[in-house]
Amino acid sequence: MPVTSHVEEGERPEGPALPVNELFCSLQGEGILNGVPSVFIRTAGCNLRCWFCDSYHTSWEPTGAWDAVDAIVERVAEYDAEHVVLTGGEPLIHESAVHLLDELAARGYHTTVETNGTIHREASIDLASVSPKLSSSTPTPERPPAGGDEPVGDWPERHERDRIDIDALRALCRDYDTQLKFVVTGREDMAEIESLLARVREAVAVPDDRVLLMPEGTTRERLAETRGVVAELALEHGYRYTPRLHVDLWNDAPET
Repeated sequence: MPVTSHVEEGERPEGPALPVNELFCSLQGEGILNGVPSVFIRTAGCNLRCWFCDSYHTSWEPTGAWDAVDAIVERVAEYDAEHVVLTGGEPLIHESAVHLLDELAARGYHTTVETNGTIHREASIDLASVSPKLSSSTPTPERPPAGGDEPVGDWPERHERDRIDIDALRALCRDYDTQLKFVVTGREDMAEIESLLARVREAVAVPDDRVLLMPEGTTRERLAETRGVVAELALEHGYRYTPRLHVDLWNDAPET
């Protein structure tokens, strides 16, 4: 889904703060908590650049207004939801994400952090929704970012170099209740998924029902092209299939 493209950035407040692209309440659209009413806090900024990124204005053109953590918590309290999703971009690039998660936990919220798995932090995380990026995510001149057609610059090399940190990935799986959610572009992705799972499982047990296969696509039309083969792969390998409920319900509308 596209995210908010214009944010009045303003000055960064003193103390713990985060660049917030959008904050809204919707249904969790992916993973084992699919369908749960949730407050989403989407931070700007990412250390990777997937060509199919569905939050373009938090990665390729990061746009966010700096909000104090205390102010963010107050905004969350305006909604009647007990589950909070911290997402991005890559929210764990920000040290203040830890402060926010601890504050939310102190108020009794259940928290999910959606992360690419390249950064590990000690924080109050109830569910680590880890989406390791496969080689099929790497941008190329022939596969430019979904949000535009400008040159990809040196991002192909940087993304390919940084997209997997096996130590951070293992630590997340070890320290938190974790779901490994793979964006699948086609059958050819499975060999890489299996290889990466084997590397993770050398250090920590990851049950098959915590391995989720999700079709690539940010519109209903694109999902119609990819979901069938991904469902078949989940059946063949004994993993879980996860839909993209928000796309099914609202297509590519922002703040969904």
